[in-house]
Amino acid sequence: MKIGYLMNTYPVTSGTFIRREIQALEALGLHVQRYAIRHWDHDLVDPADRDEQARTRYLLSSQAAGLFTAFFTELLRDPLGVLRGLGPWLRLIRNAGGGVIRHSAYLLEAVTLKRHAQADGIAHIHTHFSTNSAAVAMLCHLMGGPSYSFTAHGPDEFVDPGSSSLALKIQHATFVVAISYFARRTLIQAGGMEAWHKVEIVRCGLDLSDFPVSEAPFGSNIVCVGRLCPQKGQVLIPAAVESVLMDHPELTVTLIGDGESRADIEAEIAKRGLSSRINLLGWQSNAEVRHHLSTARAMLLPSFAEGLPIVIMEALALGRPVITTYIAGIPELVDGGCGWIVPASSEPDLARALAEAMAADPETLSKLGREGRTRIERHHDLHANALRLKELFTHAAD
Repeated sequence: MKIGYLMNTYPVTSGTFIRREIQALEALGLHVQRYAIRHWDHDLVDPADRDEQARTRYLLSSQAAGLFTAFFTELLRDPLGVLRGLGPWLRLIRNAGGGVIRHSAYLLEAVTLKRHAQADGIAHIHTHFSTNSAAVAMLCHLMGGPSYSFTAHGPDEFVDPGSSSLALKIQHATFVVAISYFARRTLIQAGGMEAWHKVEIVRCGLDLSDFPVSEAPFGSNIVCVGRLCPQKGQVLIPAAVESVLMDHPELTVTLIGDGESRADIEAEIAKRGLSSRINLLGWQSNAEVRHHLSTARAMLLPSFAEGLPIVIMEALALGRPVITTYIAGIPELVDGGCGWIVPASSEPDLARALAEAMAADPETLSKLGREGRTRIERHHDLHANALRLKELFTHAAD
């Protein structure tokens, strides 16, 4: 069976979990054609992502004239199909409160996707995130293309479900995947109780053979991995570090990632004289991230808004405890049994958790890490979760 995966931008450094999921499905015998609306506009640091880019077909890779040509060709060939898509297309515009140009692009992209899918023999299309890629897949389906489904992660896609037409996308999807109970509850709230049996929980997963439990000693370095942005809360880290250093002068923090908050974080570091204590490495390859996590004392992610971060799973799989915040789906995985979970935005609680992590003896840290590994094995095994996805795709294509 051939299925298509459609993403807005692919591959991206923060989207390794999608690549892993596709590869796990292919290992189960599915043929997966990668589609994306556009290229990522940054350099890819991981060789596997560069290979993945070469395997991806981009809907906007041609001139705009090509999109219009495809649309009018489709209009002549299947006018009723195009007509079926116009009503939901107008609803997308109305729900969004405008944006005709943007939504017109979705319509053109949907026609191009339909033509690619038909030429490639695609039986079903799956998208990650319920945003524009799901809109394109929906319009493609309504105009006569393959059935579709999508995985919803949160949190940004749940901010305004009305304007994003989330209920409409759920209505026309064959099924919807939620990565957590938090995401499932939000989807059902948006789609109504008729969506109850349509929303399936399939958690993101790891190939655990790539994440053996680390035997490295627990040093004094705390590692934070993620895009540097307001939602991740890294700007709070310098103040928390400063308050802990008096009792734990050995503490260091390594930040891996980049983004719009970098200047703010660097300013906080400079203001507190912590340039020798906090190191910003920028984006790193998957192998480098694993190395830093496997030698860390703990992994830190003080987010204000999340779905359920993959990097938390990676740290726990490696047997390293986690310091994070109780928001969205995170408490479904993290509690005091495998780390420290604190209120989002609370500098005192973040500092307390850092201090407790620094004061913990190796036996305590190891116990927390073992419990974390057990939870990942139970709920986030990539191959078990891919098998469930394959079952859903097979049923959808019947």
